[in-house]
Amino acid sequence: MDFVTSFADPLIWGKLFQIIALNIVLSGDNAVVIALACRALAPEQRNKGIALGAGVAVLLRVVFTVAIASLLNTPFLHIIGAGLLVWIAVKLIVEDGESDEDSITASSKLWKAVQTVAIADIVMSLDNVLAIAAVAKDSIPLLVLGLLISIPLIVLGASLITTLLTRFPILVWAGAALLGWVAGEMFDSDPWLIERFGAATLEHLHYPAAILGALLVVGLGYMLKSRQPDPAT
Repeated sequence: MDFVTSFADPLIWGKLFQIIALNIVLSGDNAVVIALACRALAPEQRNKGIALGAGVAVLLRVVFTVAIASLLNTPFLHIIGAGLLVWIAVKLIVEDGESDEDSITASSKLWKAVQTVAIADIVMSLDNVLAIAAVAKDSIPLLVLGLLISIPLIVLGASLITTLLTRFPILVWAGAALLGWVAGEMFDSDPWLIERFGAATLEHLHYPAAILGALLVVGLGYMLKSRQPDPAT
């Protein structure tokens, strides 16, 4: 009841707006992942996949913000996360254009897409949960409400990006490179590396690490893609 009556306070509305705006900004990468994972789904399942992916993204954002913020300073966590992001990005490149409808049912492909979104969002949420938690403070209902309101906006962004990926397949490589860039940034921010080499040193390596991450994804993706058998033969 206290939470309901507190909506008469303009400060609550201000915090709610901040959470929604912050989540939209921080969910740009989520929209890219959702679009990349759902682009190969059948048209009748694509909207369902995008909606499920967006729901998973927001739900995981809530869970991480509430429960896992204290783990952000755990050594090696960012390094492991960076490795997972590189794996996801390369996998998206390698699987681009594959047509395995005969061997994989539509339902399993949908689940596979949502699973990819979930894994990526678990990793990518590590760096932005603190920002949302700082606005919500101790008001979990306010946090959940703000993130739930953001779902349609994330769906809209993912739908637009999916349309672009379908029309311009080269953007799949650009999206994967973006994930590699994020992986490089995440690697460079690991607490163990900061303690070992110093924050100042790693700050100078921020962009080189991000560029190296993007190049690593594109290079590995190209190498593995070129080794795939030609379906025409």
